[in-house]
Amino acid sequence: MTTSTSAEPTRRDFLYVATGAVAAVGAVATAWPFISQMNPDASTVAAGAPIDVDLAPVAEGQAIKVFWRGKPIYIMNRSKKEVEEARAVPLSQLPDPQTDQSRVKEGHDQWLVVIGICTHLGCIPIAHQGDYDGFFCPCHGSQYDTSGRIRRGPAPANLPVPPYAFLTDTKIKIG
Repeated sequence: MTTSTSAEPTRRDFLYVATGAVAAVGAVATAWPFISQMNPDASTVAAGAPIDVDLAPVAEGQAIKVFWRGKPIYIMNRSKKEVEEARAVPLSQLPDPQTDQSRVKEGHDQWLVVIGICTHLGCIPIAHQGDYDGFFCPCHGSQYDTSGRIRRGPAPANLPVPPYAFLTDTKIKIG
């Protein structure tokens, strides 16, 4: 009777290792699509992503409209006169009292960034319209001033200010 204990790997050992490796690769290949489908779609990620807006081509007194998360965003380059008029309004005259300074970024007082959806029923107001030369909602007549604050009409609140930050003096990131 002979017993052989060999330190050399046998053919059987190789088959065990090879079978185990193929099974591991097969398990990962099977699980990958299930795990991958849990990630959001690329279009969904892009729709909620922050956007950069170049303000250099926006002239004084001009308003532009961009879209972020499917919402219209008004960016208005207000003149010095418009800024002064917005700051001269007593808070007691405003249905939703808020100072102009709290609606703009310090040092960039001429730039107003608001979500262009009327707070009454969700219509899109028109820029540089109405008695206050701010925003006018054509659906029910709400009027906002040059700071996006409600001044007249059925809207209960000011136009909301989205989260944004100045990257440079002429570039902002919304979102």
